[in-house]
Amino acid sequence: MAEAAVDRSSKSGLGPAGKPFSTFERLVAWRYLRARRKEAFISVIAGFSFVGIMLGVATLIIVMAVMNGFRTELVSRILGINGHMIVQPVDGPFTDYPDLTAKLAAVPGVKMALPLVEGQVLASAQAGGSTGALVRGARAEDLTKLKTISDNIKSGDMVGYASGEGVLIGTRMADQLGLRVGDLITLTSPEGDITPMGVNPRVKSYKISALFEIGMSEYDSSIIFMPLEEAQLYFNAAGLVQSIELFVDHPDDIDALRPKVEEAAGRQINLTDWRQRNQTFFSALQVERNVMFMILTLIVLVAALNIISGLIMLVKDKGSDIAILRTMGASAGAIMRIFFMTGAAIGIVGTLAGVLLGVLVCVNIESIRQFFSWISGTVIFNPQVYFLSQLPAEMDIGETISVVVMALSLSFIATIFPAWRASRLDPVQALRYE
Repeated sequence: MAEAAVDRSSKSGLGPAGKPFSTFERLVAWRYLRARRKEAFISVIAGFSFVGIMLGVATLIIVMAVMNGFRTELVSRILGINGHMIVQPVDGPFTDYPDLTAKLAAVPGVKMALPLVEGQVLASAQAGGSTGALVRGARAEDLTKLKTISDNIKSGDMVGYASGEGVLIGTRMADQLGLRVGDLITLTSPEGDITPMGVNPRVKSYKISALFEIGMSEYDSSIIFMPLEEAQLYFNAAGLVQSIELFVDHPDDIDALRPKVEEAAGRQINLTDWRQRNQTFFSALQVERNVMFMILTLIVLVAALNIISGLIMLVKDKGSDIAILRTMGASAGAIMRIFFMTGAAIGIVGTLAGVLLGVLVCVNIESIRQFFSWISGTVIFNPQVYFLSQLPAEMDIGETISVVVMALSLSFIATIFPAWRASRLDPVQALRYE
């Protein structure tokens, strides 16, 4: 075999002593990658190495993309319904909230200021069934600007809400209580009227004006939007609001807006941004993401170790070829490069195949989830558990490149020792391997 490779390289004008990574070296390396019957076991090890690297790279890309998708979707939904900055009073409730809201909305970088009245209630239907809920009192014109809600009305409309006679509830709450548009929902608040007999819970029924679905089950099943004036009456907060939520153009640059908002308020206020309110959640998500990357990297590492074992066996099997090549003038560097290219080719092809597989899965991940749900007859990625109604995947070019570089680096490093061992054999020692 080695003689044939030398003959072909000689015909092409390149001998064993040619330039590094010459045609001769590539021919021999390619020949070693092609399986023959007596080399079947070595070929199987090389195949496992290829599959291991491919699956490791694909798994890393898929998992990182899904976790990126999770973060992006959760941030967009959490910040789509909650303000980026929450302004709360320090020296008493906001009784002058219309003027204060206008001042805060005029701050450069603030898209919208939303005065709110909030309170916990027990929501129930006349036909039976009840659930805890958070009532958010907001003005109709503000809710119309809140595209996360106004663009996701599944049934009904905002007419009843704008007239102050209807409420908006999420689709999951409606399904849980068996309610539809036009039905009455009864709200019970523990903070009711004070009487000589104590505090009586406040109970009142409201007509459902519309159903919304933002795609996050926690919100779709627990939030009720009520006209601001009606919420003020219901929670004994006539003429005041508890907080003003600000939606800004650039949420990541929220610190730059703090002094401007404080100056515009003209009074003592307490500012809380979206990072502080969700710090624990996003920190846990980041830690989990980093740990998953480290764990899944071990798959690629194990595949790289298989390259080492496969090449060591290949060196042992090709002892006579090494002796012939060295006798004909091939340098130790040429032998090392031949075996290096043999192992590196497995890593390169496996990495490229893994990238292709990972991209295909990420692009079709929701269809794949639905297919496996159909096959198993169970709900994979239950939205009631994972908050989102669809499985998100968002590939990051920088992360994908880092995965590719990591996989190639491990593959190249794994080939160095077997290739070096092959280059250290002189013709006499090489013949002893046979």
